[in-house]
Amino acid sequence: MSLYCGIDLHSNNHVVVVIDGKDKRLVERRVPNDLGATLSVLEPFREDVLAVAVESTYNWYWLVDGLADHGYSTRLVNTAAVQQYSGLKYSGDRHDAFWLAHLMRLGILPTGYICPREIREVRDLLRKRLGLVRERARNLTLVQNILGRELGHRVATAQVRNILHADEQFRPAVRTAIAANLAVIETLDTVIAGIQGQVLEVIKPTPRHKQLKTLCGVGDVLAPTIALETGEIERFKSVGNYSSYCRVVESRRESNERKKGEGNKKCGNRYLAWAFSEAAHFAVRYNDRARRFFDRKAARRNRMVAIRAVAHKLARAAYFVQRDKVPFDAMKLFG
Repeated sequence: MSLYCGIDLHSNNHVVVVIDGKDKRLVERRVPNDLGATLSVLEPFREDVLAVAVESTYNWYWLVDGLADHGYSTRLVNTAAVQQYSGLKYSGDRHDAFWLAHLMRLGILPTGYICPREIREVRDLLRKRLGLVRERARNLTLVQNILGRELGHRVATAQVRNILHADEQFRPAVRTAIAANLAVIETLDTVIAGIQGQVLEVIKPTPRHKQLKTLCGVGDVLAPTIALETGEIERFKSVGNYSSYCRVVESRRESNERKKGEGNKKCGNRYLAWAFSEAAHFAVRYNDRARRFFDRKAARRNRMVAIRAVAHKLARAAYFVQRDKVPFDAMKLFG
């Protein structure tokens, strides 16, 4: 008899539901977040459980790894893609766990990528770096906004510090506000540099990293970031699937050639989206072809749309570079 298990995971407890091939609930229990308690619930069904579906929450590592260590086949559920009938009168943790098992029984359970444990720590450290880089960019934007209010025009990043030191017209409160953001930026620079140094010490360069580094805007740190977040490139059937996973394509719903709403923007990997956005900024700064493409887009739309267009281009290029194991060609990409 084939059985299916769904687990609705929370911060301090989880609900375990086991069903048979006719959706009959054989067990339905809430247990604390303790691997021993989970194994005790599943033990009577150990030989018949085909797989255990676990929600991809922030704290799934201990449960998925522990179940795998004890011989259970696990599925990491893509919670952003799981849809329930919106007309349901009641839903709760027990029903959510049952729903995961039910979808798995039907063979339509949306699942996510389970990164191998041996490289997960490095990947998470690179994720931390991406978050800090975004925080640095946020503080820099705050400084530019203050200067814009005071001066009436946008100040380029490279000129921020020079203007602050050279211009005495700023009132003390304004100077203090700017100095506070600059102090945060300096601290973040130190922390980011430390993370990058540690990553470069432990990570082993691969041919894949070398190929990714041929992309404009991608260097020693972004190359392993993209590779680790992507996983096996073969799991993406097309460049469109990969671009969607990288969140660099538009989320849009249309009817009669009119926009009627937006799709699920959260479906995909936000860290790849951040990585390609960072690469796009470097590409525009240091690659002439990327810069000309960016300028054309920015003239027709705006800078935000233009930088996303560059990120989209780079994500598509990264797919072919990884799949076909070929170097990047800026002329093919940007013309």
